[in-house]
Order: sequence, then C-alpha cells, then structure tokens
Amino acid sequence: MEMKEYLIATFLFNDQANKKMIEKLATLPDPAEGIRYFSHLANSQYKWMARIMQDPGAPQMSWWEPVYPLDALEKEWQKSLQPWLDLVESKTEAELADDVEFIGYDGTRWTARLMDIALQLNYHSIHHRAQMQLVFRNQGLEPDFIDYIGTKYRRIDR
Repeated sequence: MEMKEYLIATFLFNDQANKKMIEKLATLPDPAEGIRYFSHLANSQYKWMARIMQDPGAPQMSWWEPVYPLDALEKEWQKSLQPWLDLVESKTEAELADDVEFIGYDGTRWTARLMDIALQLNYHSIHHRAQMQLVFRNQGLEPDFIDYIGTKYRRIDR
C-alpha cells in the first residue's frame, strides 16, 4: 500500500470512528470532558493546516479552544477533516515526503514531512478516542467497539 492510500484510509477510518464517538457523547450524563477532547481533535486539524499553509494567525490558534457545542461537533469535525483529505489526495507520493515549514510552539521555524504531520493527526485522534472511551467507562457507560480490526474482520461460516 502506498503512503497516500494509507493516509486516506486512515483519515477515513478515524472519520468513521470519531462520528461514532460523537453519537456516544450525546448519551453521557456529563459530556463536557468528551466534548473538550473532541473539539481538540478538530482544532488540531485546523491548526496544523493553518501552520502548513503559512497562515500568519496559526501561532495564535489554540489547540483546545474553542470548545464546540455537542450539536456542532460533527460539522466542525467534517470541516476540519475535508481539507486534509483534499490535500493528501492532491499530492504525489514524493510530495507527501516533502518537508513543510511552520512556526512552532516556541515561535521559531520548524520543519516536518507532510506525511508525518498527517500521521500525527491520525494517531492523535486514536489517542484521544481512547481517553474518551475512559470517560464513558467512568460515567458508567460501556464504550462501543471501535477498534480498526472491527472494520476488517469477518465471520467465516462453515
């Protein structure tokens, strides 16, 4: 599998899993912590895109704010995801391995490969979904099964 195909598949897997998380967040007695994590995922995609597009406002963007209302999470998620899908789709394998420059947390210039930033966003999403699963357990709800393998395996009837 080429990196481009892998990145798109991973973004789409995270999209599917994250949308399930949004549905589950609505069932929590106190969804605030889960909403905060989920808002952070959208904000991270927005901020990284602003960084690589050399948006002068990127350094001032927060990783954690704003916290979106529950009923706006899916819209914000999709709005933050689509530019990443479009960007990856528009790049060749070689371009995905190109370095991009950005202003880092300390105000200095940094560089990373585009594909590594995309991988970070996807792995970061998995990390925070695990935290949200713990929020569900701590509030007495059984988390949904959203593991990657659950999208791939199938029963063999003999």
